[in-house]
Amino acid sequence: MSTPISPATLSPTLLKPVPTAELSKAAPGALTPDPEAADRIRARAKDTAQKFEGQFLSFMFAQMFEGVKTDGPFGGGHGEEMFRSLMTDAMGKQMARSGGIGLADTIQREMLKMQGLT
Repeated sequence: MSTPISPATLSPTLLKPVPTAELSKAAPGALTPDPEAADRIRARAKDTAQKFEGQFLSFMFAQMFEGVKTDGPFGGGHGEEMFRSLMTDAMGKQMARSGGIGLADTIQREMLKMQGLT
């Protein structure tokens, strides 16, 4: 049985908060951040959320393929077993890029809420 993987284990910089100095380039005391900084933060949050969803899906695919045998006339044998992790990683990334399962949207929304953006 495999152990669960935390997001910090997958990528130490995945959930790294954005410095508040980047948010506060607006006038002192203003409640809204600099629009350019907010756009950069939104783009980074979207990219990070998509990467997280890709890693999550890759892990799920790895679990799904764990019991699949590679024997048969078109099976890849030991070579397929060795490179299966690369295949599941690519499948997870592509599925996340294609819309995924909706996890990235939720993560992005929560990350922006934590940064004070909506």
